Amino acid sequence: MGLIVQKYGGTSVKDAERIKAVARRVLRTRNAGNQVVVVVSARGGMTDELITLAQEITPRPPEREMDMLLATGEQQTIALLAMALESMGTTAVSLTGVQVGILTDNVHGKARIRGIKPDRIRQELDEGRIVIVAGFQGVDDHDNITTLGRGGSDTTAVAVAVAIEADMCEIYTDVDGVYTADPRIVATARKLGRISHDEMLEMASLGAGVLQSRSVEFAKKYGMPLCVRSSFEDLPGTVVCEESEMEDMEGVTIRGAAINKSEAKVTIIGVPDRPGVAAKLFSTLAEHHINVDMIVQNVSHEQHTDMSFTVGHADLDKALEVCRSILDDIGAESVEGDHSIAKISVVGVGMRSHFGIAAAMFQALADAGVNIQMISTSEIKISAIVPADDGDKALQAVHDAFNLGECPDIVEEMT
Repeated sequence: MGLIVQKYGGTSVKDAERIKAVARRVLRTRNAGNQVVVVVSARGGMTDELITLAQEITPRPPEREMDMLLATGEQQTIALLAMALESMGTTAVSLTGVQVGILTDNVHGKARIRGIKPDRIRQELDEGRIVIVAGFQGVDDHDNITTLGRGGSDTTAVAVAVAIEADMCEIYTDVDGVYTADPRIVATARKLGRISHDEMLEMASLGAGVLQSRSVEFAKKYGMPLCVRSSFEDLPGTVVCEESEMEDMEGVTIRGAAINKSEAKVTIIGVPDRPGVAAKLFSTLAEHHINVDMIVQNVSHEQHTDMSFTVGHADLDKALEVCRSILDDIGAESVEGDHSIAKISVVGVGMRSHFGIAAAMFQALADAGVNIQMISTSEIKISAIVPADDGDKALQAVHDAFNLGECPDIVEEMT
């Protein structure tokens, strides 16, 4: 008997018919001789609807109350799915994050999981029930409900799978796997049979919306295999696994290209070029729970320089407010924000042993007439900030430059 965790996103449970379809898929997995734990998101559009409703009450709702409100979306779904399964003649139980014992820190809206108490889940499984868990939510040390941020149900699913020592965590979504690029933008994008945790982590953090990056961090840390599959079709998915399970890792230089349109750029002008300024700036941003991605500092001129960094769109106004509050403290002149940017990236563990990747990427962007504003690199990825209007064109250009749509996958797809 296997122990399987399945996660279903918002589009998979959007209405009654789709919830019933999920129930039938879960039941097939159960009837194949497996114990099943299901993690679900709020129904498609529900979270946005609740956010809009809150903003109609007040433009800046309290973060604690937002978590109380948004957590209700998943609670609707778990109850509805349990009803569907019971109507099909099986026993199921719906559990909130609090009831499961998903313990988090106290950062509302972006909470991180500290631990899970698996006893309740194991007890329900031992009694023959299918367990349905509300994704995206947990509870802090003061019994306040917290939420894990956009895509947080992915993280819930992987964390639960690790806690109960599941054999596999399956992520069901509206796409049938991980592609070399977003197929809605790049028509020649192809599905990958396998991808390493490291590559998937980079792809997820760089804008590939298939998995939340924190869920991949969990999977990598604890060696949990993932499989990304379609909720609507019985097609092979993409297995996300450890590098040691990949074949011929150096045979493919670039695994995929990604675009992120949800970042904004902040530029602080006239920053004094002296020790401690950057530390003051970024420690203050951290105190306000603002995640910073790319950072570029220009060459100093007359002991002053400009410094640019990127943040999520949702954090832009807050980041500008924080920066303005410390301009005098750090001796800078002014701060500007720009939300009209896109981040283009290429990812592949084969980059470790190949040279010329950056040159090929930048040449492709130049040939497409795309200007580069910022550059960031790691051992297995290269990213460039470009104007938002050029984002789709830039993604197509780098995808073509590395022939990502033409090379057959080096690993056979797994069912």
